[in-house]
This record gives sequence, structure tokens and C-alpha cells, in this order.
Amino acid sequence: MWRWRSCGLDRDGGADQLTDELLAAVVTGVRRSRPNGKSQAWETVAAQAEQIKAWLDEGLTLTKVHALLGRRGVVVSYRTLHRYATTELGFGQRRTTVRVADCEPGAELQVDFGRLGLLTDAADGRRRVIQGLIFVAVYSRHMFVYPTYQQTLHEVIAGFEAAWRFFDGVFAVVIPDNMKAIVDRAHATDPKLNDAFREYAQARGFAGSRSIPLESAGPVESPGWSAASPTCGRISSLESNSGICRSAGPEQSAGAGR
Repeated sequence: MWRWRSCGLDRDGGADQLTDELLAAVVTGVRRSRPNGKSQAWETVAAQAEQIKAWLDEGLTLTKVHALLGRRGVVVSYRTLHRYATTELGFGQRRTTVRVADCEPGAELQVDFGRLGLLTDAADGRRRVIQGLIFVAVYSRHMFVYPTYQQTLHEVIAGFEAAWRFFDGVFAVVIPDNMKAIVDRAHATDPKLNDAFREYAQARGFAGSRSIPLESAGPVESPGWSAASPTCGRISSLESNSGICRSAGPEQSAGAGR
């Protein structure tokens, strides 16, 4: 009330005293000084911006950051901290997704290994893990799977040969995951292929210039891999079924729309 009286309000006066000028004077008098348009709590958080960003980059939650600031004597409300982190540090914002342009038909083929399940080996009766060398045409999403027990260079090349027969041709670019059987040095875009596979690629006329995991290279829908998957039929032995497991895209012809 003292602020009102100091601005000239008379308690015995009428309501006509409440002018815009009087209200503005009272508000100016009671409002905290904000030279930069920000509250003192905001400025306090801003002074710790570098440390807050470092904690967030380490994967700490904002609740943990709030607690750590308190231990340092920086006492602010969680709401102020959250507002600052969101507006100034980009906290909680989704990363921009860069869409990769579609290639031409027959241009690129993604290749990676995946576990299919267990299969009884006819040779010794043991239950063994069966791997699938998965080939996905980037343009049409046609898929071919080569079942194998081993992830060796010999089996990889055999799988490629079966894939070329299935797709009725060789793709211009092969995009392998960092498979140890063919990659000496892993790299996000320029892996170093071993000499044997590089010679095979040169002989077949395709390039293996970049390495992208299947899950990040395009919208691949999981077909639910298993040794008895409806898309594959039941695999009783590798000798009789190698290379028949496949899942086609929109086109039913294996050679069309690669």
C-alpha cells in the first residue's frame, strides 16, 4: 500500500484517482529491474550455460543437472532451467532428419547379415545358428536372403552369386554393412574392403564405395526372420534351400524394378 501512497493515491479519494498514469507508476515501482529483459534467475542460469550444455552432452537428465546446480549453490527453479535449456540450448528438440534421394532402378543394393534362427544340421544332428546374408534393392525394396552357417568370405561371395541370379543382374553399387568377412577397416562412408572381395567386385563390375547399416539406409519393414517364416517356407537343410528365402517388394518379378 505504501507504493500506492508514494505515487499520490489518497485513501479517502474516489475511484477517479485510478488513472493509467498512476497504475503505470505503481507497476514500474514494484517490478524488479530487468535491464536485459530477463529475470535474475534467468541470468543466473545463463552464467552456467557452458557447464549445463556439457552435462547434457554427457547424457545427464535435466533433473540431474538441476540437482548438480543446487550443489554448486546455483538455486533456481526447475521451470526456469527447463525453459532456458529448451530455448537457448535446444534441449528436448528432435534432430533434423535428412531424407536421402531415391536412386535409379538397379543402382544400389544393401547387404548385411542377420540371424534367422536355429536349424538341425543334417550332417551331425546338432542344432546350429543359421545366418542370413540379406540383400535389399534400394529402389524397389525387393529382398533376397542367402542362408548360411558361417560369415566367411567364401560364403559371402557364394551369397552374392546367388543374389545376382535372383535379381537377374549385377547392381552398380553395393552398400555393405561393416562385415568382417569383407571389410578390413570400418568407416561410415568409405570402408576399406579386403583385397579378395575388392578383386571380386572388380571382376563383377560393381562398386562398394559406402557402408550404411540396413536400418538407416531406407524404410525396410522387418519380415520377421525365422527358419520357418511364412515368407521363406521351412528350411530343412542348407544344401537344398540355399538362396530360396526371399521377400519381394511391390513388383512380383525378381528382375523387374531393381
